[in-house]
This record gives sequence, C-alpha cells and structure tokens, in this order.
Amino acid sequence: MAVDHAALVAMLDRLKLTAIRDQLDTLLDEAARSEMNLREALAFLTGREIARRDERRIGMASKIAQFPFVRELEGFDFDAQPSLDPRQLRELAACRWIAHGDTVLFLGPPGTGKTHLAVALGREAIRQNYSVQFVTAATLVAMLAKAHGDVVLDKQLTILSRPKLLIIDELGYLPFEANAAHLFFQLVSRRYERGSILITSNRSVGEWGSVFGDPVVATAILDRLLHHSTVITVCGDSYRLREKRRSGLLQKAGSALEPTETTAQ
Repeated sequence: MAVDHAALVAMLDRLKLTAIRDQLDTLLDEAARSEMNLREALAFLTGREIARRDERRIGMASKIAQFPFVRELEGFDFDAQPSLDPRQLRELAACRWIAHGDTVLFLGPPGTGKTHLAVALGREAIRQNYSVQFVTAATLVAMLAKAHGDVVLDKQLTILSRPKLLIIDELGYLPFEANAAHLFFQLVSRRYERGSILITSNRSVGEWGSVFGDPVVATAILDRLLHHSTVITVCGDSYRLREKRRSGLLQKAGSALEPTETTAQ
C-alpha cells in the first residue's frame, strides 16, 4: 500500500512525534541501509524521538536551574586534584543521595573545581529527572533578606524548597550580615530530610561560626546539614593560577611586585 508522504508527516505531527517528522527521510534511509526489520526500525525511530525530547527537557531544566556555565563530570581534571576519588564522584552522579534528601559539601580553596563539580552533579540530577536550582550564597542571602523585609519570607522559603536539589555556591567568600544566619537556618530547616542541598565553600566547617557571625546558629545549621551528608575536601592548586604559571603571567606579575614587597620588609 502506497503511503503519501504528506499524510505520514501530518500523522506524525498530530502525534507530536516531531523528531521523527523533522528527520523522516534521513531516518528511513538509514533504517533501509541498515536492513532493519520492522521491530528494529520502530525501536530506532522511537529512540530518536526520545533522545530529542530528553535533550529539550534537559535544556529547559538547565535554564530553570540557572547554572552559570555548562560543565560535565567527564571534563573534570582529576589528575590535577589527586585528593579527589573519581569513584566517589561517579557514585554521587548516580543521584541516590538526592533521592534520600541528603547533603553534599565541597570544601576547599578557590579555583580547585568545586563549582565545576557542583554544576556537573546538578546536570546529572536533571538527566535523572530531578528539579535543580543553582544560586550563589550571596544572592541567596539577598533574596531571603528582601523577602523578610517585604513580609513574604514564608513564600520565598516555599519556592526555595520546591527543587529536589538546591545548589548553594561560594558560601564563606563573604561574611553574612546581621540576621542572615537566622534566615539561612530557616531555609535549611525547611529542606531538612525533604530536599537535598549541595554547598561549595572555601571554609572548613569549623570556620562556619565566623562565616555566619553566630556560632550557635552555625552549630544548628551544621547539625542538620551533616546529619545525612557527604563531605568532600578538594585540595590542590587553583586551576586559574596554574594556567597563569604555565603562561608565565604569574611570574611576571610577581617580578613586578617584588620591589614593592622588598620595600615593605
């Protein structure tokens, strides 16, 4: 039975099988060249459709997550950070900790790849159909402070509790202002054992009392975060500084500063 091409396209369009519709001739030619039987051809076509939908879903969810850039675990230079265990990161990429509502902390100096790992795990979570939100600690605190001032804090906390994974980047780079620690505590309490949190910080947990400006609140926050958690310390040189050393820029900068440093002594 002859099948009219336009009619077939119309049926695919009606079923919203847009990936098959858009590549119909190419896909059918490939199936014919490979001498697929009917079952194999059907699996091949539907596989392409699913791949397109997954691609679109991941793209949309990544935009909603507001990642600062695209990073994948495969692109991380584990040789440059020997303190990290690749097997442990692959285990985290399986996202079982997100299913359980656990916490992950990446601690270490600036430039050691903490944000790269956070974004990579966030993108893997999206692939596995988890909702994700990425935010810097400074932006998060500003959001909470504004909501508190506008008397809509509960609404903001509800919004921040919806994503299955909340990534908070760069905690500790800037000290918290007065009352910010209490607002942060409310967020952690709201998500405790309900939604996962991933935090990157340049400070060890022992220093968080000074970060939050209130050791008592810091202890209460850590009590909840560390209850079900994985803490990973990232050691080693900064990627950015290492690149500058390779190019010789850091040595040049050091030479330019040397007379000033000598005078200071």
